[in-house]
Amino acid sequence: MSAVPVEPVDELQIYAAATAACTRCRLAEGRTQVVFGAGNPRADLMFVGEAPGFHEDKQGIPFVGQAGKLLDGLLAGVGLQREDVYIANVLKCRPPGNRDPQADEIEACEPHLFRQIELIEPKVIATLGNFATKLLSGRPLGITRVHGQEQALTIAGRSVVLFPLYHPAAALYTPAMLKVLESDFARLPEILGRGLAPVAVPDAEEPASDNLSQALSGPAEQLGLF
Repeated sequence: MSAVPVEPVDELQIYAAATAACTRCRLAEGRTQVVFGAGNPRADLMFVGEAPGFHEDKQGIPFVGQAGKLLDGLLAGVGLQREDVYIANVLKCRPPGNRDPQADEIEACEPHLFRQIELIEPKVIATLGNFATKLLSGRPLGITRVHGQEQALTIAGRSVVLFPLYHPAAALYTPAMLKVLESDFARLPEILGRGLAPVAVPDAEEPASDNLSQALSGPAEQLGLF
């Protein structure tokens, strides 16, 4: 038996192949394919969104709809391309009608995400929207309260900086949100390149009315993702 260790890149490919047959939750029944993730397997920056949409389910690649095009533009604005980062979602299968992920689906799928983080070893994880932010921060505060505030955390056994961002779909609903996204994205090069002093996150519960949450929970057609 060979004593040569398996490279993390190879391990990620092996894990992706194994995940393609996942049946841990009900979403396996209606998917076209598992949308594992895409990008640089050694990326310092990893993005985590919510779940695949119509186009993602068909193509097997995250963020290829209108929100994905917007994400590409935001990356270009800070001198990055998809090949420089890794992009994944909390859920690897599309929820019916692009509805919100349900708690048991997140619980069933989160081991896949944490294993990706272990293998990719990013320095910064940028969460896109409420679901990814709450899952990876381990806190109930919504994205409206914490966007643009980096947090030093231990995730999947390694020290990372969590940088919450609004989901690009928010800007498809509310064009004014694009300015907020651009402002937060503009800080990514600095965060990647410096030693980080984490910003304190408020302990108070988030307000009941969270504009982004309301937008993302609306009919999927409004997002224009399919």
